[in-house]
Amino acid sequence: MAELRRALVVRGGWEGHQPVEATDLFIPHLEASGFAVEVEGSPAAYADAGRMAGVDLVVQCMTMSTIEPDEASGLVAAVAAGTGLAGWHGGIADSYRASVDYLQLVGGQFAHHAARCAPDERSGEQSDNYVRHRVTMTPAAADHPITAGIDDFDLETEQYWVFTDDYNDVLATTTTAVREWAPWRRPVTCPAVWTRRWGAGRVFVATPGHRVEVLEQPQVRTIVERGLLWAAR
Repeated sequence: MAELRRALVVRGGWEGHQPVEATDLFIPHLEASGFAVEVEGSPAAYADAGRMAGVDLVVQCMTMSTIEPDEASGLVAAVAAGTGLAGWHGGIADSYRASVDYLQLVGGQFAHHAARCAPDERSGEQSDNYVRHRVTMTPAAADHPITAGIDDFDLETEQYWVFTDDYNDVLATTTTAVREWAPWRRPVTCPAVWTRRWGAGRVFVATPGHRVEVLEQPQVRTIVERGLLWAAR
């Protein structure tokens, strides 16, 4: 019998992203794909070099929060040595804002999600930022194992404006439109799905995934399920 690979799920942070429910959606997929899954509620495990050496995939769902220097350096070292890192939305693209080492590893940082209406029309609920937008596949997506066979699709949820660099291999983009009440004067196109190589390791990020109902949409779920497997050692 083949030895199981090991996946470490690190979840927590802001509860609005449903870190427990969201990761529970994908744990059965990992187990069915041959992983033994461990779950932690903080990034403390990243500082344990011995433990991380045996981890084939880190699935992180930790919005905002903080990370200690030895934890960040431990994660970076593990990925460089071959551990995969994967996640979605704020659980990976809005984590540990004060750690430049983490930001460089992931290749993108949440900056904004535009509101659907003018300030005086907002309710203060999360739905203020649910806008209908398109996720557009890049030419590279057609033959990539994460996105092959997936066409452009529309979502009504938070649309992430992210700061990124050109070391990312971008598989999908999304364009934030101009709003008459907003300060930006032209549309802004950002990556929505990307991969990144770091040493011997692979990084996968999808910005859709605000809550479980978004992750359950067929295109998003397929992209995330494939991305987890692609990133793993």
